[in-house]
Order: sequence, then C-alpha cells, then structure tokens
Amino acid sequence: MAALAGNVAIAVCKLVAALLSHSTATLAEAAHSIADSGNQALLLVGMGLAAKPPDDRFPFGRAAERYFWPFVVALMLFSLGGAFAIVEGSHRLVSGNAGETASKYVHIASISFPSIWVSYVVLGLSFFFEAMSFRVAFREFRIIAKGKPIVNAIFEARDPTVPLVLAEDATALLGLAIALAAVILTNTTGIWWWDPLGSVLIGALLAAVSLVLARVTHALLIGASVLPSERRRIVEIVESVEGVDRVTQLLAMHLGPDVVIVALKIAFRPEMKVPEIEDVTNLLEKKVRAEMPEMRKIFVEADSRGDGRGLVHASPEAPGET
Repeated sequence: MAALAGNVAIAVCKLVAALLSHSTATLAEAAHSIADSGNQALLLVGMGLAAKPPDDRFPFGRAAERYFWPFVVALMLFSLGGAFAIVEGSHRLVSGNAGETASKYVHIASISFPSIWVSYVVLGLSFFFEAMSFRVAFREFRIIAKGKPIVNAIFEARDPTVPLVLAEDATALLGLAIALAAVILTNTTGIWWWDPLGSVLIGALLAAVSLVLARVTHALLIGASVLPSERRRIVEIVESVEGVDRVTQLLAMHLGPDVVIVALKIAFRPEMKVPEIEDVTNLLEKKVRAEMPEMRKIFVEADSRGDGRGLVHASPEAPGET
C-alpha cells in the first residue's frame, strides 16, 4: 500500500511536469508510473484473493491468484507503459513536432522560472526515491536468491512478487535516466528529436522487461514444478520413513508460492497390511510437511512399479538437474 501511494504521487508529479514542459520523454515516464501504480493495486488484489479459504468451487484454494495477477501486471506494463511510450514518441518523430510549449516559463506567485526545470526536479526526485525502493527490493531479492546468479534466481523463483518489484524498480531507474538524458540533450543542444527518441527507448525498455516477466509468470501460471533440489529432498524424507521401500514416481506442481500439490507412487514393504500402509502414509505426509510446509496437498498411491516420471534421486548425476 505504501508503494502504491508512492507511485501515485510520483505519477502525478511526472504528469504535471510533462504538461508544463511538453516533454514526450517525461510523459512516457508518467505513463510508466501510472502503469506501476496499477500494477501495485493488482498485486494487492491478487494477494487478497489468494488468501480466501478453499470452497466447493475452488477445492484447492485460490493460491494461483498470486500467479495470475502478476501475469496481468506484465501485460499492463507492455501495453499501458511500453506501447504508449513507443507510439507517442514515434508520432512526435514522424510528425516532426518538437514539442514546444506555448510558454517556456512557469509563474508561481511572483516567481518565474523555466518550465524545463520542472522536468529536471521531478525526474531527479523520482530517481532518488526509485533508487531507495530498488535498494530494499534488491536486498530482499538477494535473500531469496541464496547466492544464485540473478538470471537463474529470477527464472527459478516460485514467488514472482519480489522479482517483479525488483524488475519494475530497475526498469524505472533506467527509464528515468533515459528521460533525464533526453530532456537535457533537447534543452542544451536545441535538437528536438532527442526527447521523442527518449520516449521510444523507454517504451522499448518497458516492452522488453514485460516480455521477460510474462515468460516467468506464464510458466508458474500453467503449473511449474518444484525445484530439482526440493524434489530430491522429498524423496529423501519419504524414503527415510520406516515401511517405505522406495519412491517410484513423484509429481509436484506449484498452485501458488506457498501451496504445492505432491503426488507420490510408493513401493511399500511387501509384507505390510493396509492399516500399516495407512499409518506409514500419514507419517510420511507429516514428516514432509514438518520440513517443507508449502507441500500442503500430498497424495500417495501404493505402486511398486510406477514409471519414474518426475522422479529425481539424491545423486548429483540425477536426470532433471538443470
């Protein structure tokens, strides 16, 4: 909610600055901040819906809302942010409109100053606040990355919220730098097309980032598996339970960041009777959930053959480790 309030305030300031200076690049940044504000609101909607308990219509709950809404956010960033900036900048470039203002000065009370200063002040302050937000997001991202390279951590993340915020903040910083450079070059060189060119570059940047985010959230939305290391750990826990001979098949799918469905085929000891199998099944479910609480939905089938699909053993040479 605090991030949403901050983005709305920055968007209003950028919009006022764009109207006063007629800067296309500043207008593109205003559209960017408006898109970010909508994104924050949609993420809050998704978090609220995901918290609803299971019912007859959604027997597994609505944890996938936390994947659906970030996907919508990626589409909004592409359309509302990227496409708008590219179209607006391209229109100015093609039309040859230098974007001159009716008046180059803003008058407040008895004080008069160049309107271009408004863009400088707003873009500079926005850069400062976005940098503070980026610092917090990056600190959180390093925690969930656990020493992995940034690209791997982004594509392996099962909770897209922090990578999404980090990507938005990083894009905002680059966009602000482009907008500020475009405004300065236009004002100092007198070459009008620097400003709309900056808008096109900002739009291209937003479109590229949104496509990456859409790819990450799309994989989660259609049912991404848990990480290979987590599959190995499930197998280790289950096979450590007395009465379990081996796991013959394991399938796992994220419904949400902290809700996973696990389907297991297990070879129990041949001499065991049904009541004993039931007791062992309850015990292994309890042990898995105790160490990995996100494994909320566990289904077990007694099957000594299975087909091995989705199964990753603890050996480093195990298939599926990528």
